[in-house]
Amino acid sequence: MNENLKSKRDWFVEILKLSPVVLLGFLMVIAKLDVLVAAPIAVIFAGIIAWITEKFTFQKIVTCAIDSVKEIQLVFFILMLAYAMAETFMATGVGASIIIMTLNFGLTAKTIAVTGIIVTSLLSVAIGSSWGTFAACAPVFLWLNHIVGGNILLTTAAIAGGACFGDNIGLISDTTVVSSGIQKVEVIDRIKHQGVWSISCLVLSIITFYMVSVFMGLPNTVGSASEAINNIPESVWTALAAERESAVTLLKQVQSGIPAYMGIPLLLVLIVAIKGFPTILCLFLGIFSSLIFGLFAGTITVTPEAATLAAQMGKTAIDLKSFVGLIYNGFSGAGSWVIVMMMWIAAFGGIMGHINAFEPLSRLVKSLSKNVRQLMFYNGVFSILGNAALADEMAQIVTIGPIIKNLVDENVEGDEKSIYKLKLRNATFSDALGVFGSQLIPWHVYIGFYIGIAKVVYPLHDFVPMDIIKFNFLAMISVASILLLTITGLDRFVPLFGLDHEPKVRLKK
Repeated sequence: MNENLKSKRDWFVEILKLSPVVLLGFLMVIAKLDVLVAAPIAVIFAGIIAWITEKFTFQKIVTCAIDSVKEIQLVFFILMLAYAMAETFMATGVGASIIIMTLNFGLTAKTIAVTGIIVTSLLSVAIGSSWGTFAACAPVFLWLNHIVGGNILLTTAAIAGGACFGDNIGLISDTTVVSSGIQKVEVIDRIKHQGVWSISCLVLSIITFYMVSVFMGLPNTVGSASEAINNIPESVWTALAAERESAVTLLKQVQSGIPAYMGIPLLLVLIVAIKGFPTILCLFLGIFSSLIFGLFAGTITVTPEAATLAAQMGKTAIDLKSFVGLIYNGFSGAGSWVIVMMMWIAAFGGIMGHINAFEPLSRLVKSLSKNVRQLMFYNGVFSILGNAALADEMAQIVTIGPIIKNLVDENVEGDEKSIYKLKLRNATFSDALGVFGSQLIPWHVYIGFYIGIAKVVYPLHDFVPMDIIKFNFLAMISVASILLLTITGLDRFVPLFGLDHEPKVRLKK
């Protein structure tokens, strides 16, 4: 009888330890509270649970929280620089140059979706923002699609999927940085790990979009980006400015023209990243090179008077003081939300880790998993289910990310290099199944934002969630392939993407 009581008490304690995660999910999904409000409440509740179950003192609870935050300090600096570089790339013409270069080949209804996914993929890598990319590209491609007689659903799905590409692999994307930071892996290592897989998914998606366009029998009418922009109604410009001011700046740069060499800053960042230079150095190089090339291109002027003169000539330009202001806006933008959010979530994870809150989940996964590969597959499943439950990719990354990290830390042993690969895969799971998974979840905030922007910029169609989901081949291919490659072991045929097999990694006995 005493044994039964002890067993019931142990189960009650374990459920109690997991209750802060349930509370966090409830506050964000049911109560609809912002994570900046929900996370502090969850931290306080986790502290109370730690005091009840483990008899932690107040000082012990604070120490657990602060130590966890200290471990990710470098991520905060990377995020600030990433936001700053995104601002400078949008304003100096780096983003616009990418759009112009890819639109100069003449588009038809058969190629509009293909070009859309290519442009948005490149732009999202350049500016590190899927929402910014979609807001900037939707006016161009939806009206261009109208002019050439393309399929509106196919084109919308193409630019929606492509806009997420940079969020999954972009050096300056907040989801890339945060997911890597939680798993304690370098962003550059992570990009190398998944690079071939990500590009392969993109190529397969491009081929699929073209084949479907041909199968639909779409016409061969040629259209131009400038014509599409000129056809955008004034009401759309006004509404877009309210939703995403930076998208208006980028569109005007596309309209007025930007030298092709403004794409060089992005190329430089990618080259030094591939060469293995520290992420912070890559970001500094991007900001500095956008300044130098912007001065040559005339998108940046030395004085405010010169910027005013450029505006009178129909060119979008900023002065040096405004350029510094962009960096300030990037720092403050990161500091006002994402960094503060990460600090609270890290504190939450620190407390939860010290009370072994995820031990029941570890036992469940271990009982289901016959080997490490199966455990990693379940980590992927947790990520996609968490994304569907929380309806927010960042909430999934910061909530489920520590759980899947703990599952590897507590249940897998092996050499340092092999374990690091598992951490890289966990980071990829969090990000890929967050941003791409969001594209297949009708109630996700991503879908809500995209639908809102699409309705604003192209009021001729009444957009619904399935318009984004139905033809989003990049999201479908990415989500399905990463899970299948992981569980089957076929990832070994993808360069740098394969996980090590037993006995290099093995489940702890």
